[in-house]
Amino acid sequence: MSNIDPEALRLDAALKRLEGAIDTLLSRAGNPDVVKAEIAALNADRERLAEELDASLAREQELQSLADEASEALGAAIEEVRAALGKEL
Repeated sequence: MSNIDPEALRLDAALKRLEGAIDTLLSRAGNPDVVKAEIAALNADRERLAEELDASLAREQELQSLADEASEALGAAIEEVRAALGKEL
């Protein structure tokens, strides 16, 4: 029986440490319903931001396409002006 008593004390101490660790974790986590609501809000924000990013990237591509078209038109206009000036000289 002498071996059982120290082991029982060790088990009791380990259980107390475990209970303390669980209490600490629960106090850090807070109310599970609040945590779930915060997670849902974060997921909704993430989804909204992803949609905004997709829209911004699409708009950027559209603007780049328009810039390319404008650059080509400007280059053609410059060539026409140069050709016209070359004929006048």
